Amino acid sequence: MALGLVGIGLLCQEVGAAIAVLVFPHTGPLGMVMLRLAFSAIMLLVIARPALRGHSPAAWWAVVRFGAVLASMNGTFYLALERLDLGVTVTIEVLGPLVLSVVLARRASAWLWAGLALAGVIALGAGGWSDLDPIGVGFALLAAASWAGYIRGSAAVGRAFAGVDGLALAMAVGAVISLPFGIVDAGPALLDPALLGLGAAVALLSSTIPYAAELAALRRLTESAFGILTSIGPATAATAGFLLLGQDLQWLEIVGIALVIAASAGAVWTSARRTSLPIAEPVA
Repeated sequence: MALGLVGIGLLCQEVGAAIAVLVFPHTGPLGMVMLRLAFSAIMLLVIARPALRGHSPAAWWAVVRFGAVLASMNGTFYLALERLDLGVTVTIEVLGPLVLSVVLARRASAWLWAGLALAGVIALGAGGWSDLDPIGVGFALLAAASWAGYIRGSAAVGRAFAGVDGLALAMAVGAVISLPFGIVDAGPALLDPALLGLGAAVALLSSTIPYAAELAALRRLTESAFGILTSIGPATAATAGFLLLGQDLQWLEIVGIALVIAASAGAVWTSARRTSLPIAEPVA
């Protein structure tokens, strides 16, 4: 169940990212980030209709932190995506969850799966490391750090709020943070109904569906196991880049895909063996 939720989330996210790349010439990366977060916030607020009363200051602080991480993660990812291929960008970005999985690991087997996933990440990036844009790599590394923060923030908000209430509120915070940057980057393009429609589609695919799925998954998995599971990201990104953007796969990249999928399956197996009952709540 948890593996399926993460897989659906990653697949939708990378398809949405591929669509966003095609819109960059009109909106710019930060304009697309603003559209993505704004439409996602609207969708989630309409669906969840979260209560604004009855929450502790700590819960609200968790929402604000999570919203800031959402704005940072999306902004740096799209800025990297403007300069790097989709598969390479996600390959670098996934280092954040991999490092987190090792830091939080309490069993030696977690290091094995993290090492296997890291080998897959290295193999997957073998086709284009020599020609990488250094600024793009820098943004991708910032996105990696933000992704690690996203995992922690999502788990905290998931514990403090029922359903997707906390996610909806955090998405609204992220949209407000991204608003001035998006307006400057996109300019008059924000008045184009067609581009607004594409922005809504990207929001649904890249934020609303995957974040809701991952929030549910984090209620069933430890953060360490979830961190390794997200290593499927380079595989889905490379596939989306190949099918939608015409970015070819080399044989070593295919080996990398196989390795990260094996690591993800191993992470689920280890997590399931750790508890015979439902998988433990995420560690604080």
